[in-house]
Amino acid sequence: MSFKENLLKKIKIHQAAKQVAASIGPIDSGRKIDKRIMRELLETAGYHFQKKRDLELYIKDVEAEKTRIVVLDNDLTIYNTSVYDVAMRKSPTVKEMMNPFNVVKILKDTDVVMSKKEDSVKAIEQECIASLDLSFTATDIDDIVDDGRVSLDNAYADGVIECMDLFAEILNYRSAPAALGIRHHKIIGRLVRKETGEDLFGPMVLYSLIHNTLKLVEQQVGSYDKGNIQFIQNVAEGKETAAMEGPDVFQYLRSAALRLSGIG
Repeated sequence: MSFKENLLKKIKIHQAAKQVAASIGPIDSGRKIDKRIMRELLETAGYHFQKKRDLELYIKDVEAEKTRIVVLDNDLTIYNTSVYDVAMRKSPTVKEMMNPFNVVKILKDTDVVMSKKEDSVKAIEQECIASLDLSFTATDIDDIVDDGRVSLDNAYADGVIECMDLFAEILNYRSAPAALGIRHHKIIGRLVRKETGEDLFGPMVLYSLIHNTLKLVEQQVGSYDKGNIQFIQNVAEGKETAAMEGPDVFQYLRSAALRLSGIG
């Protein structure tokens, strides 16, 4: 797979993990984990399904006596033990519960538990991403820039957004905080949160979904700074001049990506 394909896959994995984590609620909330998406993540991470008693298990190494095992339920526990041991602890038979040694294991599983719930989702997400080759060259970045430029020329919003998402992943850019959000715009940029709770955002890229315009604001703007927030709004509306516009914005992102990676 190409660098772009792998990076898109990483973005998809992150979004899927975020959806699963969002589906996890407190014990008394009645919410149930999104098993469909979690199954996809587990399969991507190389886990193998096995039904044991009434448990839905996903096993990392089916040949190993002791391995990582995920129980797909609302606790989403990852164990490091055997399949039999997980089955005995999670769904014991009457005979197994008659054994005092087993009772201790059933009541206390901290010796074999690696993680639960959101921590387990994060662990599986990291395993999925670890399998991807995310190294890149200047040519790989140029290919992304070319795709973005062609999409912008043809007013193909999905293509422009995809290009922005790819650069956001490379540069660790985030979506604009609520205070700097603008209707009908996709905005990405560098986000820093101060101890006071104020968000510092910038440089930032603004794409108008209606007018197909791409603009760059290089300065950093605070979420409490009403004057500069209005300036960003004015740039989006064409009342103030942007630092760059059009395809030049992609070149700016290209330079930033290569500089960050040490290539350029």
